[in-house]
Amino acid sequence: MTRHGDHDERIEVRRGMFGVSGTGDTSGYGRLVREVALPGESPRPYGGYFDAVVDQLAEALSGVDVEFSDAVEKVVVFRDELTLHVRRDQLPQVAQQLRDAPELRFELCLGVSGVHYPEDQGRELHAVYPLKSITHNRRIRLEVAAPDADPHIPSLFSIYPTTDWHERETYDFFGIIFDGHPSLTRIEMPDDWQGHPQRKDYPLGGIPVQYKGAQIPPPDERRAYN
Repeated sequence: MTRHGDHDERIEVRRGMFGVSGTGDTSGYGRLVREVALPGESPRPYGGYFDAVVDQLAEALSGVDVEFSDAVEKVVVFRDELTLHVRRDQLPQVAQQLRDAPELRFELCLGVSGVHYPEDQGRELHAVYPLKSITHNRRIRLEVAAPDADPHIPSLFSIYPTTDWHERETYDFFGIIFDGHPSLTRIEMPDDWQGHPQRKDYPLGGIPVQYKGAQIPPPDERRAYN
């Protein structure tokens, strides 16, 4: 079952492909126009075990004096996956209840993925956490947004120690700062590297390669279409 809200959130209209402009277009992609939209909030019933997870989380949060609506911005069911969009200040509390509540028991956090939406003003940076319950054989996702001007999200290291390197990698490539991480340093790029290479505003070329002294030219300088 694939469900999502009737009012998806349009954040951008893209023209062409690959983010390249000002060069000769021999591909035919230059005239493409595509809306970029994020799935809107889903109506109930969500289907499958999703309703039970949401209800059980709401009950667990109420037990620690947290209202579900204060912690979760929206519930999205899209392509047969449940995503809880969590307010960043409530992320540790939500994760703690998802891990510890007997009816939930999401014992594993399978990683942290960064996403960059430059046009999503005030919510440019997203962190996504897939969770797995071995006890109940269930999977869900948490998603948290932060503004580019304040790219701070609480670390989940104390709740899910397996996020240690995943948070470091997301920091390295996207610039999200995970507050409370015991050693938030770069994991793949050199310590003094400028910028975060998987952000969409990062240049596609023209970056000096530190170890060989070479330089990759920008896309519009790599080939001439004369």
